[in-house]
Formats: sequence, C-alpha cells, structure tokens
Amino acid sequence: MATTVYTGADGTISVAVEAGPGGDAAQAVAEKYSLTPIGRATGVTVRVTNETKAFHELGQRFATELRPGNINVTGSIARAHINGALLRLMLGAAGDNRPQGAFVAPSFNLSLHLQNPNVPDASATVTVMGVQVSEWNYMMPEDDYVLENVSFRALWVKTEEQG
Repeated sequence: MATTVYTGADGTISVAVEAGPGGDAAQAVAEKYSLTPIGRATGVTVRVTNETKAFHELGQRFATELRPGNINVTGSIARAHINGALLRLMLGAAGDNRPQGAFVAPSFNLSLHLQNPNVPDASATVTVMGVQVSEWNYMMPEDDYVLENVSFRALWVKTEEQG
C-alpha cells in the first residue's frame, strides 16, 4: 500500500498522442512547442463526475436505489508561459490562420506524474485519455503574473502507482 504524499513541486505534466488525425494534430503542436513536459504550469485540476440517479418511491423520503449514470471527465490547466501552445492544442491548424471549412481538433493524452525525490522508488501517475481542449482564457492582471488557462474534456482517466 502506497503511503507517499506529494506536492505540486513533485509533479510533471506531459502530452502524449495516439495515432489518428486528432493525435497527429496534437503531435505537431507538442513537437513545435516541446510540451514534454509542459512547463510553467501553476495548477492542474482533473474532475471525474458520475451522474448518479436516485430512485424515490412514493411515500419514501430516502432514495430506494441509486443508479450510476454518465461519467464525465473534465479539468483545467493554468500556465504562466504564454506562447500559444495551449491555444493551438485547442485549435490545431486554425491557430495559424482561419480555415475555410471544417478542421481537425487535436486530441491527446495528458500524463500527470508525481515522484517525491526523497522516495525515488515510489511514484503515482494519472493519465487523462482522449483530451480535447474546450476553452482557453488569457488573464493579464495589473500587478500579478500573466496566465493562460485551458479547460478540457476527456474520454476517460486511469491511475497507476509504483512502490
């Protein structure tokens, strides 16, 4: 049983791609901007929600049965290095110019790897599969760091622990 605790300083974030048009579009961005690892990230959030449905019988205040519903994977990344990489992970070829018709949306896997340097044999990895960026925000405050923030949706998530 793993008992190692981690902080954000122990983490790295990497983009990996799978074969296919969406993966090829993401690979082009990952290679151009060296997104392994993604640098200057200040926060990553991964949310997995299960749309649990309760069945209530007439005359009963408590649910009689809970049924699992759709599972959704969403999240966000905040980054202090503004170079267009995260925006291009959303827009693909449309990040350079406006295409006339439909275009391929980049799709990638996001690997969140944690390893405490004091416990080198233990690590934890969360891999978010089939990620597509759904929203990009650019924040330029008067007296703080300029940040970009992306929100994403994904197909599924897996975890792995070692040590």
